[in-house]
Amino acid sequence: MIATDTRTDEAIAAALARIRTRAQPLGGGFARLADAIGRAASGGKRLRPALVTASFAAFGGRADETPAVFPVAAAFELLHTAFVVHDDVIDHDTLRRGVPNVSGEFRLVAGARGADAEGQEALGDAAAILAGDLLLHEASRLIATADVDAVARERLFALYDDAVYVSAAGELADVEHAVSADCPDTNSILDATFNKTAVYSFRAPLQAGAVLAGAPSSALDAVGVAGGCLGLAFQLVDDLIGTFGTPAQTGRDSGVDLREAKRTPVVALARGTREWERVSDAIAVAHTGPVAVREAQRALEASGARTRVAALVDETVADAARAAGVLPHEASALIESLSVAIRERIP
Repeated sequence: MIATDTRTDEAIAAALARIRTRAQPLGGGFARLADAIGRAASGGKRLRPALVTASFAAFGGRADETPAVFPVAAAFELLHTAFVVHDDVIDHDTLRRGVPNVSGEFRLVAGARGADAEGQEALGDAAAILAGDLLLHEASRLIATADVDAVARERLFALYDDAVYVSAAGELADVEHAVSADCPDTNSILDATFNKTAVYSFRAPLQAGAVLAGAPSSALDAVGVAGGCLGLAFQLVDDLIGTFGTPAQTGRDSGVDLREAKRTPVVALARGTREWERVSDAIAVAHTGPVAVREAQRALEASGARTRVAALVDETVADAARAAGVLPHEASALIESLSVAIRERIP
């Protein structure tokens, strides 16, 4: 979508190196955890820090005058990694991109030491929870020590604080929806979809870049609205990919969200249609294999849910464009380029 600056990559690497340096004297297991954190934070698109620096530049920021933009951008990548690590614990996943994640690594360690399945799970989950905690701490430390004035730091912390709280609320609601006997209403699912991703992935990074560039409050408000819309659209496309995307798009099997019976907006929008009974029955057995997944996909398409979610993406990015209409040309152009990139991901 957009690329990170090498100076952002260097700031991320420096933060991960600090974690390793702090961990080394504290024992073998903890040192191993620091290495696992480094692996968890490696690779990936690094979208969120790229949004910080892109917004900073779009609002006229100059890196030679405000080099703090790079550690602040790095903070948003560490925040993302923390959420991913914790999310894997919530979802009981032990793999990420086809290799053991933090929990998976430490389950293997426990197994090699003779632990039974319960012991392996206990160590793996404990390691992952602690890894996420350390990443959250390091992200906040980067903002706390950034070379900015007191007003900018207060604004950055307010954005970070909001991102953590809103994302946690969205994640909890998502799990509540998953375990409920009935499918929640569409508005509840859309609220959870927005909260778990849009704020920390788009709204806060775009606003952070604007804060560091010295943008006025009116611009911060406008880019916040636009960023929230883009974040929702991005997650809606992710839900379409998780339902209909190919293995190349998902990095996992096709229809992964159907196999896991996730209550996504795609499913919510099928409720109330004439195809709902067929959809519900198909999703109930989608975990059994690719034939069942394909039937669930066909049922959802027949309900019109796929088309309705794609239309909702278009409506949401249009809302982003309207919000960005009051911004400087470079900033509104950034919002437009992000809108195009989000639409291009629709499967």
